[in-house]
Amino acid sequence: MRSISCASQLLAAFASLSLAAAKPLSVLEARGHRHIKPKVFLIDMFPPEGAAWYGIPEFNLLAKNISVPGLSPLYPDVHCTEEGDVCQIVTGEAEINAANSMNALTFSGLFDFTKTYFMIAGIAGVSPKVATLGSVTFAKYAVSVELQYEFDAREIPANFTTGYVPQGSTDPIEYPQSIYGTEVFEVNDNLRQLAIGFAKTAVLNDSTAAMAYRANYASTSAYEAGSRGPSVVGCDAATSDVYFSGTLLSEAFENTTKLFTNGSGVYCTTAQEDTATLEALLRGAIANLTDFSRIIVMRTASDFDRPYAGESDTFNLFYANQGGFEPAIDNIYLAGIKVVEGILNEWESTFAKGIPATNYIGDIFGSLGGMPDFGPGSMFNDNPVKKRSVKGRNAARGYA
Repeated sequence: MRSISCASQLLAAFASLSLAAAKPLSVLEARGHRHIKPKVFLIDMFPPEGAAWYGIPEFNLLAKNISVPGLSPLYPDVHCTEEGDVCQIVTGEAEINAANSMNALTFSGLFDFTKTYFMIAGIAGVSPKVATLGSVTFAKYAVSVELQYEFDAREIPANFTTGYVPQGSTDPIEYPQSIYGTEVFEVNDNLRQLAIGFAKTAVLNDSTAAMAYRANYASTSAYEAGSRGPSVVGCDAATSDVYFSGTLLSEAFENTTKLFTNGSGVYCTTAQEDTATLEALLRGAIANLTDFSRIIVMRTASDFDRPYAGESDTFNLFYANQGGFEPAIDNIYLAGIKVVEGILNEWESTFAKGIPATNYIGDIFGSLGGMPDFGPGSMFNDNPVKKRSVKGRNAARGYA
């Protein structure tokens, strides 16, 4: 989860945006520029993440601003470079904002996204088992860890390790028996590896406060990664509208990540939007508007999801000066620009035609075709939704 002590950064980001942005195009004006074809589309969730890309030397992301109906009333415009090669949305925080903003964007008819690379570029909480403050992570899986039954931990049976039980199940370690379809998303691992390679060429920022705080984790061998300096890491993203914190909940959702991905997911970052964003982009892919193989999930670590040994859970969340917020925001740009430039510089030779995925990509239903390597298997029998008629889909479900 992102830091909760960022009011001054929010105000500064709003101010920089209002001063620097060109006058937004109306919907009618935007349709006069119809079918802007971004090569890279940045997805940020709140102003400090968005402002990381403003005033940079590589391009002017505020050169063209397009009002899109249905976006957040706080952030109603998409920002683009003059040529439209790079664009950005600020969705608003948490799942409902992200889903609505991304759905409105995807189906707006103002852009051609068929060859666009979407990159989620935000901050997150982080497990000290895998990474540290300021680290840059790239996910293969995004998991809705809160999509479960919940009991107060004071009322759970003696043989339960947590109050969270997968839906339709009766035990915390039983795979969910009631599937909604948004439990897990998997993105293109070949593209992820290219993004990791680009990001590793960046020199990451750190802070003296983060250095001092992470040193406290060195006394626990399982937290060795948390005690080291920031780096680029491949690991997975947990999504929850609930801003959870503490060792017990973090370990519970670590287990959920493994369970929901059939043991292959590596719980690492905690955020509030990723599965919602991916569901909107998946529905766009079903409608032939987006390409789900062109998605990158990048999160930088702003705070630890649990305390170090001897520290209370509440102090870690409410009062500790972890020092991770500023370097996490800085590293969105420092690492992210390497990915953006890598795609743009190698567009004709590599990225225009797409990066073929050799792993499964999509949701737990198999909506885009293929057989998920997690969950109970495709409910569409490896037959993409977008190539099936409504009558055929209803027959597959046993409807008349």
